[in-house]
Amino acid sequence: MTHHTDATDPNLATASSAESYEVSRKDLPLSCPTHRQKLWNAHPRVYLPIEKTGEAVCPYCSARYTLVD
Repeated sequence: MTHHTDATDPNLATASSAESYEVSRKDLPLSCPTHRQKLWNAHPRVYLPIEKTGEAVCPYCSARYTLVD
């Protein structure tokens, strides 16, 4: 599935603006920045393996992701 991201959408968070994020299985596959974040100031999208351990850290911005379900 392809997600179109509009950087002018006020409902989107700025990419990598928080230090940690909670994600659910419906958000998989997990990428940083996520499809719900503005991309205008973001690093390149990277996919993070979170399924086995329930946690992942972005190698670009050090954002921490935790799988909550």
